[in-house]
Amino acid sequence: INELIQKRQLLEAFASIKYLEDETIAERDAEKYKDNPQEFVRKSKDVDLLYNSITNMIQSIVVGTLEQPTVEDTMLNSLVTLIAHEEAAHPNTGNAAGPGSDLLGTPRKWREEWREAINESARKRVQRIPMASKEEESFWLDLHLGFLQKQLSEDLLKIKLSVKKCYPEEYQVCDMYVDAFHNAVASHLQDLSQRPLEFNELYTLLDWVANIYRSELFLGHPDLKPEVKTENLSLLLTPADWDKLKNDYITLEKGKIKSYFGNILRLEVTEKWEKEVHPEVKENLYHSSLSFDIQTIIGEHMKISGAISRSLGTKTLELCLAELHEFIPRFGEEFVAWSTAQDSPVFAPYFTAYINSFHDLVSGLERMFKVNTEELQKILATLTRNFTNIFLNKLRTKAQPLLKKILTKDWILVTERPDSLASAVSQFSEHLQHMREPMGQELLRDVHKYVVREYIMQVIKPRRKMNGETRQQVSEKMNQEARILNNTLIGQGSDSDWLLPAIHHIANIIGEKKKDKIKEYVKELCQDYPDIR
Repeated sequence: INELIQKRQLLEAFASIKYLEDETIAERDAEKYKDNPQEFVRKSKDVDLLYNSITNMIQSIVVGTLEQPTVEDTMLNSLVTLIAHEEAAHPNTGNAAGPGSDLLGTPRKWREEWREAINESARKRVQRIPMASKEEESFWLDLHLGFLQKQLSEDLLKIKLSVKKCYPEEYQVCDMYVDAFHNAVASHLQDLSQRPLEFNELYTLLDWVANIYRSELFLGHPDLKPEVKTENLSLLLTPADWDKLKNDYITLEKGKIKSYFGNILRLEVTEKWEKEVHPEVKENLYHSSLSFDIQTIIGEHMKISGAISRSLGTKTLELCLAELHEFIPRFGEEFVAWSTAQDSPVFAPYFTAYINSFHDLVSGLERMFKVNTEELQKILATLTRNFTNIFLNKLRTKAQPLLKKILTKDWILVTERPDSLASAVSQFSEHLQHMREPMGQELLRDVHKYVVREYIMQVIKPRRKMNGETRQQVSEKMNQEARILNNTLIGQGSDSDWLLPAIHHIANIIGEKKKDKIKEYVKELCQDYPDIR
């Protein structure tokens, strides 16, 4: 009988064992072993061992079904017949053998053994999928899941096309194999999820579970339908394991976002400020990639996280905004430190470009991500004030030495060019025409007002008396400088027309000899500027 089993002639072997079993039962019932119970135990044990040998062979055949290049139809058909014969020979009466009793005539439950063999086959197939170490291959998990996907797809297709036809419908063989592979994969992924995974590995695992496993790329592939059904499959990972992976992902993503924002700042410093590369002009506005870079980082991370789950996408957006709220002040500190440490010709252009970029950032976040930017706007408002103060201080630093020369001997003797002040101011004001409205116009008004006010304050300071000829020279010089200054600022977009006559009024008063005319000029001055009193 053992030889028959080893040759896989299982139906013949079963018939022989069943004959031996029936004979032993009949002899037991006839009390043949009353005086020799040891002989009965031996024969009962022989029957049990032979049945166990068939059980082991059943397991071996089922486990080996997917191992062979082709399916042995005859063997599987014989296996189904064997299970049917055994179930008919040992009907399940519900009376299980008690402790210490013999197993003669009891059901051998080979259909259950067949199911467990399918489970064992799936476990072995999954466990044997190649998996490189992290040291050998940085994308080890991507490769491993790719191999797993390919191997199991081939196995399931083989089951659909070649294995299924060997079993009766009642066996639901495709469902059995799908469940077995599903459970094997679930167990395997649970083991993988307990490893210390890096950010990209966490994403790979989350994405594979959420977007690949049940998709047309794998279990949902048209070639596997309709036999392979995914609707009733349990979760691949327990809610606790799934949440742990997502939380680990968010934790590591926080570091990634901080690093990406840090790279933006580093490139601004090294590639733009230090190299004094002027910003681009787009639609007459100075352009910085700051807003675009930030929104791109947020958008890409939201996209990949949201594809895994909506909640993960939401958490990612919240994380990105929190990191942005920390990054913007840090960015501001670096720009302030750089701009105060040196007198760079690209300060004013980048000041202007960043103000534009702040506006684009707020509007972009509101439009693209539908987020509340109230907190961000407060941060940016503080930054804008700081940048503006530096801008105005730098302008004052350039303008003050020239303003202080007004009405000095050198100034009167025309050793200074009449466009010196306008040229110094223009180093800053000319860039404001490339700033987004209304701030560009508002700041240009402030610059225009500051220069005219400071000019007049220098003129009306108590000084030594001047003779008529000198007064005439001063008047002409003031009128000339005022025209150049006003024309420059108006040409750059200033709409402060009300400031245009101010210096001219003072110049006319200084240059006039006749008292009546002087009174007339003073009257005109007071009419145009009532607050001058």
